Amino acid sequence: MQIGMIEGHTRIIGKSQGYRGLPLRDVATNDTVNGPDTPAMETAWIPDPDEIAAIVAGAPIILRILGTAHPPVMIFVGEVPSDG
Repeated sequence: MQIGMIEGHTRIIGKSQGYRGLPLRDVATNDTVNGPDTPAMETAWIPDPDEIAAIVAGAPIILRILGTAHPPVMIFVGEVPSDG
């Protein structure tokens, strides 16, 4: 997967730590556990053609989290990009 430039990104994290840099969008969401206006961050990931073919063939999408504590996360499909 390639890091995508998420529309409306509000900051880029990780560069100062030696990573490539991850554009993210700060949002507020209505969470069933934490309530309305729960702060969240969204990033975009773009699969390459081989990954798309693997997904279509039934391969799972894996979320890897560094460390030993698992924060709450969600994975979903974003909007189809417009042509212009």
